[in-house]
Amino acid sequence: MDTFDLDLLAAEDQLDEEDVENRVVLGILDGTTPPSEWIGSIRDGYVLVLAIEGDLNELAADFARTIKDMGGHLVHFRGFLIITPPGIHVDTDQL
Repeated sequence: MDTFDLDLLAAEDQLDEEDVENRVVLGILDGTTPPSEWIGSIRDGYVLVLAIEGDLNELAADFARTIKDMGGHLVHFRGFLIITPPGIHVDTDQL
C-alpha cells in the first residue's frame, strides 16, 4: 500500500483565520452575555450551540424574535439551544 504523507502543521500555516467564513460558536446561555452579542454572531453568519443554564424562555426572550425575524432558526435539543443564521437549516427529521 502506498503511504500518504500529509503535513498538517504546514497545511495549518497556509490557512488564514480571517478567511474562515463558516464558524460554530460554543457558549453558555445563562444571561451573562448581552443579547446583542448573540444577534451579532448570527448576523456574521455563525452557528451558535449554547448550553442552557436556566429558564430557556427567559434567557432567549431578548434575542429569539430578532433572530427569527432575520430569517435565523432556533432549535432546542437536549439542554442546548442551536441557533443558525439564514440559509442554514437544522434537520430534526430523525429526532
